[in-house]
Amino acid sequence: MKAIVYLGAAVAALLTATSAAAQFMPQNEPMPVSAPKMPEQFWSPKPTTSTPYVGPNKVHWKLKEILAAHRGQTDWVQPLVRNPEQEADYISLGAGKKTKAKMYADDRVVWIVQDGEMKVTIAGAEPFTATKGFMVNVPFRHVYTIETVGDKPSLRFEVRQAHALPLYPLSETPDAVPGRTYMKVTGQPGPANIGTSNPLYVDFWKQIAVGDKTYGGKFVWDDHWTSNILRGKAAPVPPASNLGHFHVDWTEFWFIMEGKIGYQIEGFPYFEADQGDVVTAVQGRWHRAGNSPLAPMSTRIPFNPRPPILHNFEPPAAGQ
Repeated sequence: MKAIVYLGAAVAALLTATSAAAQFMPQNEPMPVSAPKMPEQFWSPKPTTSTPYVGPNKVHWKLKEILAAHRGQTDWVQPLVRNPEQEADYISLGAGKKTKAKMYADDRVVWIVQDGEMKVTIAGAEPFTATKGFMVNVPFRHVYTIETVGDKPSLRFEVRQAHALPLYPLSETPDAVPGRTYMKVTGQPGPANIGTSNPLYVDFWKQIAVGDKTYGGKFVWDDHWTSNILRGKAAPVPPASNLGHFHVDWTEFWFIMEGKIGYQIEGFPYFEADQGDVVTAVQGRWHRAGNSPLAPMSTRIPFNPRPPILHNFEPPAAGQ
């Protein structure tokens, strides 16, 4: 994930408290930085020893291996990413099943539908049906439910703030959490505004994946999240000497939405990830992501915990 740009063009009306549609991030929204690049070179504290991968984190989670591990099951959770800022899972919900109504206190929850169909109900908005490729974004303090419709389980890749615990309306019985007691309370202030900057959903296959049109707009943007939709054409694999960049404080991970994405991550040979795979570059490791030459169009969805996150690149060689 290199230059951060706003290319989101409105393709439908934003979801509001009385209407249910979708829109991308506003065009030309000002960035909270003064320039696209730092003006001079500087010293950056890269770890001397590569940060290890601690389970369940892996450099490359392959969807086909996850599905094989849960063959014959309809309701399951596969933890994929755990770091101090964010966590992510693959979650399967059986046909006809429905989640408990819940919300999160101070942060959004987002997911990408990988398979099946689900009815999504978010307080303050019209319910909608999400199918493969839908990217759903629930603002904080909005009660929501997911119900699998159709004759097969729904499968979603879900990302949450690390250690975020759900809150429940009084109509539900909370799931037990060790060390916590659910109390009946009132609260203030109220739910997040809907439709101010982040869309409640994007239908990727209808709104983004149009022919060979490239895209680089935002899906999620707030003080604890940044997630782009990065779609591009096939490209040659850069030489191994191109290390990419590293992040001083944060781990970055990606969901492969379309095609094949090639990765070079410090400590691992170059590899390519397929649609539905999840790739992680832990804090401080050089990493480079690019569209594979083997697919006409490819799209990756990166997740980072701070916008705009600093990308540390090697300076150009003398004379360049």
